[in-house]
Amino acid sequence: MFIDRETELEYLERRWQQSTGAELVVLYGKRRVGKTELVKHFVRNKPHLYVLAERTNDEQQRQRFATAVGEHFNEPLLLGTPAPEWNRLLSYLGQRPERLVLAIDEFPYLIEANPAIPSLLQRAWDEQWKNSRLFVLLLGSSVGMMETEVLGHRSPLFGRRTGQWKLTPFRFTDAIRFRPKDDFDSRMHYYAVAGGMPAYWLQFEARAGFWENLQDRVLRKGAFLYEEVEFLLREEVREPRNYFALLAAIAAGKRRLAEIVNATGLTKSTANKYLSVLADLGIVHRELPVTESKPLKSKKGLYRLEDPFTRFWFEFIYPHRDRLEMGETRVVLKKIRETFPAYLGHVYEDAARDILHRHSDALPSFARIGRWWDRNQEIDLVGVDEERNSIIFGEVKWTAKPVGRDIYEALKTKASGVRWGRKERQEAYCLFSRSGFSPNLTRGVRSEPLYLFHQDRLLARPQFVR
Repeated sequence: MFIDRETELEYLERRWQQSTGAELVVLYGKRRVGKTELVKHFVRNKPHLYVLAERTNDEQQRQRFATAVGEHFNEPLLLGTPAPEWNRLLSYLGQRPERLVLAIDEFPYLIEANPAIPSLLQRAWDEQWKNSRLFVLLLGSSVGMMETEVLGHRSPLFGRRTGQWKLTPFRFTDAIRFRPKDDFDSRMHYYAVAGGMPAYWLQFEARAGFWENLQDRVLRKGAFLYEEVEFLLREEVREPRNYFALLAAIAAGKRRLAEIVNATGLTKSTANKYLSVLADLGIVHRELPVTESKPLKSKKGLYRLEDPFTRFWFEFIYPHRDRLEMGETRVVLKKIRETFPAYLGHVYEDAARDILHRHSDALPSFARIGRWWDRNQEIDLVGVDEERNSIIFGEVKWTAKPVGRDIYEALKTKASGVRWGRKERQEAYCLFSRSGFSPNLTRGVRSEPLYLFHQDRLLARPQFVR
């Protein structure tokens, strides 16, 4: 199943159609995000050569590369053993007259086997490829290596690329399309586990229910997702134990830097460096009240696990690894079912941000959106637009009870304590409810700057916004 990615496909198609000359496009993003599937759809009905690098030595990499090129062009000279040197292989491609997509997947593995690869590719580009008709796609899952060894200013390839795109996980409203026949509750359950990662959604059986899928596809030892967090850390970082300790500390509620340092025993500078790497990988996020005017200098920063699956794994798998190792999946599943409704409340808050973005045309404008808090209270969603001096406040409720006017009045009270904007700022409010709204709230909604979202649908909106 191929979901969304219309923007990314349009970008690649535009580059393919607007130029008949050489292109060097870097396509990267975290593992499992769907890079290979995107390229498969892009190259359909185009002449293409796809080469997948593996974690092996340079000689075997060259042999695989030469075989792929030789078979594609029916060139016997490239099919022998040992394979030609890299310069000859790259030169051969540069001499080909036809328009061709050359996709090299997991490019960082080539660099690991031979650190000179970027220099060899730079030479090939400068001497031949830039005057050819090659459409080169360099794909990589190691975000750090792609940004330093390919995109970084010290890389031999710096300045050669003609385009780049960092592929990010799906937003909520796109991810849930993987379960088109499920109701909203079921989709939220799956999103709480799989987040925006296509590979995770595809692990779940379409005909099975959520709890059955969770037991068989996540909790059971040997399942694809059972050790996923540990696997990704081993793939992405050099000292996975220290990174794991940081993630475990944040998951346990240590959200300030000083608390994290005390919990892990790492120095402040080391913790900062590792947290920065985790942020680049999209696993950790330093969250600030959205109204902060100087975020870099703010001392209110709180770290949170950004990746939904990592959050779920540390919340529900990590604490029960001993039982799961012994095959007691049903015991653990029962414990998860007891606390999962409360957990979904936080997941719904994250989903609500994307839902607001999807309905932005019907809402007051906001340039950025996030949470807000001070010492005494917090607000689930706050969107601000400095230029228009407008602000929107939101409350998100994952309950079996319809939301009533008391929630709205409490939100307005909290909003009055938010110091932001100029005089006579434009204010609006939005409420998200899993279970709808009480009649005493819906009756007056059109005369107030209030937007009501039932699950992921905009149910009611005002006739005006003051």
